This record gives sequence, C-alpha cells and structure tokens, in this order.
Amino acid sequence: EPFSSAYHIPAAVRLSGTLRLEALERSFVEIIRRHEALRTVFTMRGGNAVQEILPAGQSRLEVIDLSQYSAEEQKQEVRQRATAEAAEPFDLSHGPLLRVKVLRLSESEHVVLLTMHHIISDGWSIGVRIREVAALYAAFSSGRKSPLQELPIQYADFAAWQRGWLQGERLEEQLSYWKAQLAGAPPLLELPTDRPRPTFKTFHGADVCLSFSKTLSEDIARLSRREGATLFMTLLAAFSVLLYRYSGQHDILVGTPIANRNRAETESSIGFFINTLILRTRFSEQMT
Repeated sequence: EPFSSAYHIPAAVRLSGTLRLEALERSFVEIIRRHEALRTVFTMRGGNAVQEILPAGQSRLEVIDLSQYSAEEQKQEVRQRATAEAAEPFDLSHGPLLRVKVLRLSESEHVVLLTMHHIISDGWSIGVRIREVAALYAAFSSGRKSPLQELPIQYADFAAWQRGWLQGERLEEQLSYWKAQLAGAPPLLELPTDRPRPTFKTFHGADVCLSFSKTLSEDIARLSRREGATLFMTLLAAFSVLLYRYSGQHDILVGTPIANRNRAETESSIGFFINTLILRTRFSEQMT
C-alpha cells in the first residue's frame, strides 16, 4: 500500500518560550547520525527488500511562519497542516523516512510536526527520541557537547542477529508452537455492526476514551492480585468476555503489540523492534 498513511507515526509538539532553532536543528542532525535506522531506506535487490544506510549529513529544519494569522486562524492552520503532514506518503526507497517541520506562531510559540514511517520506528522509539532531543537541545543551547554515549549496537546489527538466531531447529520449534496455538482459529470476529463489513480494509477509525473511577481501579487491582494475574491479564479477560457477548463466538483472538526489547543493548535504540502476539481465549457454555 505505497500511498497509505496507516503506518505513519505522527506527532505535534507545542513549544512555549524562546526557541533556539540552531540548537534544535543540531539536535535532530545528531540523533539522525546516532541512529542508523533514521537514515535507512529500503531498496529491492533480487526480489527482496534490503536495508540501505545512507551517510550522515547536515539538514535544515523547514520553518513555516504563521505569525501573520489570528489566533483562531492559527489553530485551524496548525490542525490542517498537521493532518496533511501525517498523511503525506513516504518513498521507502529514497527517504528520508523522518520529517520534521516547525510552525512559527510567534516569537515565543512554535509547533513542531514530526512524522516517521513505522518501518524505522515503534512506540518505544518515540520515548527514546523525546529523551535524546531534550538532552541534546539543553546541551547545545548552552554551548556544551552531546552528553549521550555512543550506541552499543545499531538496528541493522539486531536484524542480522535475529535472522541468524531464528533458523533451523529454533525456527521449526517457534513455527510448531504457533501452528498448534492457532489451529482451527476463526478467520474473522463476526461482530454485529450497523453496516456491512467493507471488502477492503480502509483503516478509517477513531479513538474512544473512558475513565475508571479510583474505587473501580483499586477493585480491579485487588482482583488481579487475588487471582495471581497482572492487570493486563484481567482487563484482557474482561475485553474478551465483552467480544464474546457481542459476537456469540466461543473462540476470540486478540492481537497485542509487545516492545520486543528483551536485551539491554536494544533499550536505547530507535527502530522497528515491535512484534504482535495473538492471545486466544476460548469460552464454553459451562463457564459462569
């Protein structure tokens, strides 16, 4: 899906106070130098996609001046530009796969738009990027050098290690496990909806937020401890029961992303380490 934005990771950050643009530029240049994933593109060789790491270089942040607009116009303009930026396709074979734009609202108010393609990043990477930008910006603004230590490994090192690890008997063991876990699994969750299921996936959706009261949250935590379960396990069980009641299906599969950073060397790296696990819950009429 070359023109889909479904695998984009967009963010908009508002900065209040004096912005030292040169220090911010240096911060991103340094992060891109540190993390090879941020200057990696993907080309086809022999019918396979391969990583190609581009050399580090200098880059200027694109600054868009919106200071001439009124406050209400600025709000609309920022929203429109953020939406358009998040939807702008990436060229995986040429890059860059990280885009940074600065919207200038006034001398003391700016909005930074950051968009990354998921192929070089994940949720954990966002936290790494925020910490490093903060540390580098603070250092460069005061004339100091980077306080960050060089990374022990790069993402390509991890990818090569994983490819070497997951083969032969170990690969067969992993495949056999998941084939057994997913044997006979239903292909769809037949939820009763007020419209037909579309033929093609559109990724059109929304977020729905709800808050639990303090009392309910404490009760759920106590229940989890009593049953020897984590809070995640308890909430997943409740969610699966809900899907069972709505669909009438006795076999419920839920996909959940995991950070997949189980080695210390990967904790400070930016890259696509994430994996999705399938958790299967089966219900019987005898259950209370």
